[in-house]
Amino acid sequence: MVNKSIVLIFIGLMACKGKEVIDIQTTFVKLGTLTEELTEEGTVSAVNSISVSAPTISYRYGGLKITSVVEDGEEVNKGDTLLVFDPSEIKRAIINSEQQLEIAMAEFDKLKATQQSEIEDLEADLEISRISLEISKINFEQAIYESELTKKEINLRLESATIDLSRAREQIDNTQKIHNENLIQKSISIKQLNVALDDANNSMKNLFVISPAPGIAILKSNWMTDQKWGINDQPYSGTVLIDLPDLSEMMADVKINEVDVSKVIPGQIVEIRPDAYSDSIYTGVVSTVANLAQNKDAKSKIKVFPVTININGKSKNLMPGLTVSCRIIISKIQDVLYIPLEALFKDQMSEFVYVKSGAGFKRRDVKIGVTNSDFAIVTDGVSENDELALSDPYLNRNEKDNSKSD
Repeated sequence: MVNKSIVLIFIGLMACKGKEVIDIQTTFVKLGTLTEELTEEGTVSAVNSISVSAPTISYRYGGLKITSVVEDGEEVNKGDTLLVFDPSEIKRAIINSEQQLEIAMAEFDKLKATQQSEIEDLEADLEISRISLEISKINFEQAIYESELTKKEINLRLESATIDLSRAREQIDNTQKIHNENLIQKSISIKQLNVALDDANNSMKNLFVISPAPGIAILKSNWMTDQKWGINDQPYSGTVLIDLPDLSEMMADVKINEVDVSKVIPGQIVEIRPDAYSDSIYTGVVSTVANLAQNKDAKSKIKVFPVTININGKSKNLMPGLTVSCRIIISKIQDVLYIPLEALFKDQMSEFVYVKSGAGFKRRDVKIGVTNSDFAIVTDGVSENDELALSDPYLNRNEKDNSKSD
C-alpha cells in the first residue's frame, strides 16, 4: 500500500513538471538569409498632378470670393465645374462698360455728322471763292481798254480772289486734319471701352473654373485658417486651390531619420502596406533620397531626409493622402544564424537567450548583429537548431535566481 502511494505521488509530480515545460513556447535557431530592413510611415501622393489656381482678374473688380467649390476627394471629369466665384462686381463692370460704350458710339456718330456738315459748308465757301476768282479773271481780261486805275483795281480784286481761294482750300485741309484727329481720339476711347468690356466678359468666364482633366479633386489648405478652401473664402489671384492628381502613377513620401538615411539608396525594393487596407501589400522602388535634411516638424529638432518611393501598378485603394507603412529592403545577408526577437532578452549587462536543456532551460549570453522588425542575427552564443524559449521560463519564479548560464 505504501509503495502504491509513492508511485502515485511520483506520477503526479512528473505530470506537473511536464505541464510546466509544455506552457513555454519555443523556437529554433535557423541558418539562412536575413533581410535587413527599415520601416517608416509615409503618405501616398501622385507622381504627376495638375494644380488648379484662383483666376487672375483685374483689381478693378475687387477681390475674389468663393461661392461654390467641389467636395474634397470627389471624382471629377474633364470639363466639370470645380469652383465658382462671386460675379456681382464684374456684372456691374459689364453693365457700366456697355453703357459707356453705347454713349461713346453715339457721340462718335454725332461727331462724324457734325464734321461732315462743317466740311460741306467749307466746300461751299471754296466753290464761291473759285467762282469769284473766275469772275475776277474775266474782268481782268476785259479791262484792256480801261484806264490804268481801273486795271489796277481789277487786278487787286483778282489777287484777293486768288488768296481767298487758297485760304478756303487750306481751311478745308486743316479742318479735315482736326476732324481726323478728333475721330482717332474718339476711336481710341471706344477701343478702350471695348477692351474693358472684353476683359470683363473674359473675367466673368474665368470665375467658373472647370477641370482641365479627369481625376480626384484634392482641396488645398487655406494658410490663413489652416482649413480646406471653402465657400466665402477670399483667395488671392493665382493661389493654388485644388490639386488634380494623376492616379495612374502614385508614390509614397517618407521621412528617414538622419541616423538611418545612409542605408537608403535609389533602387531598393519596398513593401508598402496601407494603414486603411492592412491586408493589401504593394511593391515599390526607392526613387530619390534628398541631399538636404529638414526638421521632422515645427517643434522638433530631429533631422530627417525626405525619400520618394515609386509605387508599382495602380489601385483604387491608393488615394492621395493615404497613410502607408513602407518596409524598405536594405540588404539580404546570407548564411547567418538568426532568431526571433521574442527569443532575445536583455538586462543592464548583456543580451541573452534561454536554451532548452533537458526538461528545463538555461540562460546563455549571446552577441547580436543586424536586426529587423522580426529577427536578429546571432554572431556568437548559439548553434543551428538550438531550441530557445519565446518567453522567460523563470518569470516570477524562484528558479530564476538559481539558473545558470553555460
